[in-house]
Amino acid sequence: MTTQEKTVPVPPAAPSKPDPIVFLEEDEDFDALYEESLKGFHEEDIVSGTVTEITRDYVTVDIGFKSDCLITINEFQNTEGVLQVELGDSVEVYVEALEADEDGVTYLSKRKAEKVRTWQKIGEVYEEDGIVRGTIEARIKGGLSVNIGVKAFLPGSQVDLRPVRNLDQLLGEDFDFKILKFNQKRGNIVLSRRVLLEIDRDEKRLKTLDILKE
Repeated sequence: MTTQEKTVPVPPAAPSKPDPIVFLEEDEDFDALYEESLKGFHEEDIVSGTVTEITRDYVTVDIGFKSDCLITINEFQNTEGVLQVELGDSVEVYVEALEADEDGVTYLSKRKAEKVRTWQKIGEVYEEDGIVRGTIEARIKGGLSVNIGVKAFLPGSQVDLRPVRNLDQLLGEDFDFKILKFNQKRGNIVLSRRVLLEIDRDEKRLKTLDILKE
């Protein structure tokens, strides 16, 4: 005796529903959504990123922002024009302009980031009454221009213990300096070599007196 298999009818599949249309609330608008996308990034910020593309004119850096972020290629070239960056390199950059053109490109600067960091370090040295090392680069009105990572001014009266008649002989020389004045907003740093020479002279005098007392 054979048994017949009973087939159970399968109900037809329900038609798929289209995705619901999302409408903006009355207090929302596209400008607000755009501003939300910019959160965490501001012009003049310093952020870290990764080099993702290198072309003839630009280096693309991923800083986690929604649009392309570019730096001009010459910021990664040395004085001989040799490129000093590779794909995957981590770089610290300064945000110059967010979505500055019609293509929504954001422009960054590696050099400005380095300059800001240098000013910060010099400011810390000044606050701690420390010493900076610099190279005398040029003779200017009233004294000398010194490179300590940024330009600084060394008055003629602060060059040595005694007046130096020929300041040109010091060009290219490296010295330690004390920071007398520091104003980042005005880009003004005033140095003194004389102060350090006076400290050294006074210490030697004290040592000499101690020896004579023995």
